[in-house]
Amino acid sequence: MKIKLDENLPARLASLLAARGHDVHTVPNEGLSGRPDADIWRAACDEGRFLITQDLDFSDARRFAPGTHAGVLLLRLREPGAQALLAAVAAVAEELSSWRTCFVVLTENKVRVKRP
Repeated sequence: MKIKLDENLPARLASLLAARGHDVHTVPNEGLSGRPDADIWRAACDEGRFLITQDLDFSDARRFAPGTHAGVLLLRLREPGAQALLAAVAAVAEELSSWRTCFVVLTENKVRVKRP
């Protein structure tokens, strides 16, 4: 699966996902750090990439309606340290491909998937 990692995620996450067979691009590696969210979103959409982020600007499921993009995974952990983020994404890495075109919110306690 083609994935774009937002700049607010640990760089090690790219290696973790690549090791599981995903094609991963990161916002920092593409020179998009500090750019407006609209630029990040446009890049993800233009490349057909599933966006993984912690940025609440991507939290409106109406604005980012399932089926209108390659997918969004919004991570909402109470303690979003690097280790917790890596563990949370590792726990769902095998499911990512089934979430293509979906809007997904992941917390410590549950996964909410909105499908097209």
